[in-house]
Amino acid sequence: MTVPQGSSALANLRIFDLTRVRSGPTCCRIFADFGADVIKIEAPPGVDPNEGMSGPRDGSDMQNLHRNKRSITLNLKAPAGLAVFKRLVATADVVVENFRPDVKDRLGIAYDDLKAINPRIILASISGFGQSGPYRGRAGFDQIAQGMGGLMGVTGLPGQGPVRAGIAVADTGAGLYAALGIFVALSERERSGEGQWVSASLLQAQIAMMDFQAAKYLVEKAVPQQAGNDHPYSTPMGVVRTSDGFINIAVGGEGQWKLFCMAIGRPELPDDSRFATQDVRLKNRPALNALLATIFATRPSAEWLSALEQVGVPAGPIYMMNEVFADPQVQHLGIAVQVPTTPDRADAGLTLVGQPIDLSRTPPAYRGLLPKAGADNDDVLKKIGLNDSELDALRRERVI
Repeated sequence: MTVPQGSSALANLRIFDLTRVRSGPTCCRIFADFGADVIKIEAPPGVDPNEGMSGPRDGSDMQNLHRNKRSITLNLKAPAGLAVFKRLVATADVVVENFRPDVKDRLGIAYDDLKAINPRIILASISGFGQSGPYRGRAGFDQIAQGMGGLMGVTGLPGQGPVRAGIAVADTGAGLYAALGIFVALSERERSGEGQWVSASLLQAQIAMMDFQAAKYLVEKAVPQQAGNDHPYSTPMGVVRTSDGFINIAVGGEGQWKLFCMAIGRPELPDDSRFATQDVRLKNRPALNALLATIFATRPSAEWLSALEQVGVPAGPIYMMNEVFADPQVQHLGIAVQVPTTPDRADAGLTLVGQPIDLSRTPPAYRGLLPKAGADNDDVLKKIGLNDSELDALRRERVI
């Protein structure tokens, strides 16, 4: 079959992806979608005791995270496998790993080890809690970081107890921050000619994404609390029930407040001393919410959304995933992308989630699904000088 042309944006880069689960694959997917040669390195079947922890290889999650990548198998715990990896490093721009921090030291693939082979190499390390410190050796998982980073303390209804976000916020954030760090290191390398070590962690990413909530504590020493669907500092902003469902409203500023009141048929509310300004509306939010509940319950969601759109007040529906991808604006944006199959597979491809970034000249491209493990062994390894007999020996020894 003909493999679609990839993006040219990062076609000059070669990246070896040693990662698993979510944070590292999220990082590497950005480079793969923009044309880098991303080669996923995984253990041969039966070698890794945690094999399959990322879910079924042909499942939606694995394919969504690892499309556009090539695959080789390599046992890094075997001396012969480590020797092959070091030969590969000599050809690489970036290596990305999300082992526990001590693993790369034991394997002999820490930054100083790789730098001795290739001074231009950039090593990106993603961990749960950081590469040093008292929690360095702990295993990191998304929900643990959500709890320790403060997100679960502000999520949910007041008094409900801690609530996790419905997506892997810390994992995804750490992957995005790691990718940003790699781009910075690549840019700096253009001047210095040297690579460097980039590190990110789930805990740091989660705290950074707390943003204004974290800054409010650091500056004002105010500890944010659960606010449910209400915005912590602005009202009315949150979820309201209509006669046939729920919608989000977001009234920002006094001008929008007046327009909002007109749209809901209550133009006198800005003159009510309880609701005249943002500060007093916050103090009287329970009374305002109760009043809005009675008003919005009288009409269906579509009518309220139309009325608010007409006066320029932000509002929107609250969708389930099937409704998300049926929305005309979502369809226009093209975030659901067709990814063709790869030559080693019999399926016809999948519809997956595309990159939320548009470039005018070099947009992302979706060349193919994740191939079978080791599908690219011969092609990749022959290009570093291994011959057929050497590859056969490595297979017999379960190195590849």
